[in-house]
Amino acid sequence: MSENIDPRDAVGRVRTALDEGGADDIAIRVVEGSIFTVEDAAATVGVPPEDILKSLIFLVDGEPCLVLMCGPNRVDSKAAARALSPLLQGSGRRGRMMPPEEVYQRYGFRVGGVPPVGYPTRLPTVLDEDLFARDVVWAAAGTDHAFFPIEPERLLNMTGGLRARVKAGG
Repeated sequence: MSENIDPRDAVGRVRTALDEGGADDIAIRVVEGSIFTVEDAAATVGVPPEDILKSLIFLVDGEPCLVLMCGPNRVDSKAAARALSPLLQGSGRRGRMMPPEEVYQRYGFRVGGVPPVGYPTRLPTVLDEDLFARDVVWAAAGTDHAFFPIEPERLLNMTGGLRARVKAGG
């Protein structure tokens, strides 16, 4: 586990990031049921799967980055690497998912609870264009039992990310 990361306080780190990002008005909901999969999350929240935010940690030229997209969509790793290259020192030629064990080791978030905010340092971030067709998306808040609503434009501003088409096949 990286220094200063307490996996037991995953939701607290997300809450702090929201507060520091000017989103203290956003409530984090904690539920008994799991939001582990997009389908679980959509059923729990009561929204279509497209309204669920999928937060993926990618390694682009070895650098950790966030790829944010609508739940049912799949990421085109080459498109994500190209889109993120202006935010990185590298060329943006190689992108791949960070293994789940490494995500947990580095950041204290498990699959199903990976949030778009709450990291020790701001990660280079790309938000897929499809997100901006949604009024609100529902993001994991550090565990597979906690989530919060946020407007894609607000998330773009909070993460300092950029918009790009990174959806596979689209």
